[in-house]
Amino acid sequence: MGIYKDVMGTLVRVLAADNIDNSTKQSWQKLIDAELRSGGQGAGISVRDKFDYDCCLYALLHRELAPAHWDVLVAKYSTHKANKVAAIGRLISRIASPAPQLFIYKAVTAWAIPKLKGVQSGKRSTDMIVLPAEFYDMNTWDLEASPERTRHRWRLGIHKRVEALEEAAVIHATEIFDREEIFIDAA
Repeated sequence: MGIYKDVMGTLVRVLAADNIDNSTKQSWQKLIDAELRSGGQGAGISVRDKFDYDCCLYALLHRELAPAHWDVLVAKYSTHKANKVAAIGRLISRIASPAPQLFIYKAVTAWAIPKLKGVQSGKRSTDMIVLPAEFYDMNTWDLEASPERTRHRWRLGIHKRVEALEEAAVIHATEIFDREEIFIDAA
């Protein structure tokens, strides 16, 4: 029986399962839960059963994905701060680049935690990792003050590597999801 709509929405929901407790709901959960209560797609199961299924898929992905694939997905999509930071740290060690280590660290971190508009002005929830604006300044990424063109080339190369890893991880996760037949038929 399919209960999820698409791959990316499912990944985000499943990777958030380790950060959800029964006392508070995140805004996206409230929308999903309201859809279930109103008889929307997937309404045949309870909210609690869907959460349990999220947890099972979380464990399945963790078990079956290669460690690098798991880390790139957690780094990019998890809402659990400690897990996200740990995954970023492990991901950094997997990225080969001629750039200095500080540059790789900041480039990967900025990729995984992109700068969000509205955070400084209080328009966004701060229940997420928010890096200071100066963290995104590439001038602080290289203490040797390499030429700007070199820094841009390094950043582009690093981002291409993590994006390729992310793409491979999403493909593998999709194969797992398809095998488990979790998607609602578009019939």
